[in-house]
Amino acid sequence: MDTLQNVLFVAPVLLFSVIAHEYAHGYAALRQGDSTALAMGRLTWNPLKHIDPWLTIVMPLVMGYSSNWRVMLGGAKPVPVNPANYRNLKRGDIIVSLAGVATNLVLALIATLLLALFGLLYKIAPASGGVVWIVQVAMIYGVLINLSLILFNLIPIPPLDGSHVMKYLLPKPLAERYVQFGQFGFLLLILLLFYGRGILDAWMRPATIGVAILLGSVDGLLMPRALAWFR
Repeated sequence: MDTLQNVLFVAPVLLFSVIAHEYAHGYAALRQGDSTALAMGRLTWNPLKHIDPWLTIVMPLVMGYSSNWRVMLGGAKPVPVNPANYRNLKRGDIIVSLAGVATNLVLALIATLLLALFGLLYKIAPASGGVVWIVQVAMIYGVLINLSLILFNLIPIPPLDGSHVMKYLLPKPLAERYVQFGQFGFLLLILLLFYGRGILDAWMRPATIGVAILLGSVDGLLMPRALAWFR
């Protein structure tokens, strides 16, 4: 029952967050001169347009089941972009790559604001507690999920967003080899999840700190019932 309840909270927040992430890539590409995502109907909030049967459903379930639900990897269908259409290739590539994580940061801040607003609502109208605690649990997940998505997507392993920035920080010969290495990036990510937990935990540590800071900023407005969900 606890697992089912967590899924009911996590699934919609996670789905919305990854769709917003992909939408931001497509919109940023459009602003940089590439209309590929728009032409292919991907600049939409319709979740069906962003769900990939393998990447969004099958792979996370297979990995979760095979690891006793300790390790899962998945995502929305990547928004198609054509960097050749950017007005400035380097600047456009960086902006488009970071647009997704920037959106996740905004969502984490909005979730924190909603935590405060609904906390104030509960203080003004205690009878609203039955609704407020549900919203607050969802928003706590919103903070946790979006900050985690930021750090994970910034891992400099292709095809994650961080790799698009890293290649411009490397000398050209090394950058070319780095891009070629991208064909093995997905395999390396899976190995990292299964066998590099210490490295991954250290990388994700700023997300944990960020969650503590944002939730701490509204601590006095969180319902005990909402906090109890995470203890």
